[in-house]
Amino acid sequence: MNTLALDLSGYIKFFVGLFALVNPIGIIPVFISMTSYQPVAERNRTNLTANLAVAIILWTSLFLGDAILHIFGISIDSFRIAGGILVVTIAMSMISGKLGEDKQNKQEKSETAVRESIGVVPLALPLMAGPGAISSTIVWSTRYHSWVNLLAFSIAIALFAFCCWLLFRAAPVMVRVLGQTGINVITRIMGLLLMALGIEFIVTGLRASFPGLLN
Repeated sequence: MNTLALDLSGYIKFFVGLFALVNPIGIIPVFISMTSYQPVAERNRTNLTANLAVAIILWTSLFLGDAILHIFGISIDSFRIAGGILVVTIAMSMISGKLGEDKQNKQEKSETAVRESIGVVPLALPLMAGPGAISSTIVWSTRYHSWVNLLAFSIAIALFAFCCWLLFRAAPVMVRVLGQTGINVITRIMGLLLMALGIEFIVTGLRASFPGLLN
């Protein structure tokens, strides 16, 4: 693969990486608990708001992330290493069952309690479009930055947000079918996939920053 074009497998890899990073199935119990007091129509509006916000946040990262790095003088290889370490950390949290503690701290939870709308905060940010998903999107956009790739990544983000919207619409049924044990198993599998992706980011960044080190 080069910086001009990716094949279909590359776009699928980006999509799967987003799915593993965000882990919407693992967030379903959180979504259910946060919207338990809402009637069905309001819960559906919260679902739509959250996933529209996720798409907008990731699209912004996709198109403006490289410019932001240039403004702060951060090289993309350094950002790949930092992003990879962050992704691996999130993956470790998923495998150990402590993901919620890392995505939202006590202060954020207390701020959430006084907000009327939970669609944008905390559902979209930081529970879904958190630092890991944003970092991963920026890394992909700077590595494969042609307009063809950016368009394909944009479509993948839209498809991802749509899939999350469908999952949250079916959240009550999925909780009954899978149970907490089933959701925990899926979360740990996603964590393993995510760890492999994070290690790949780190290796790519190290190889570019220290030529010959990994050859």
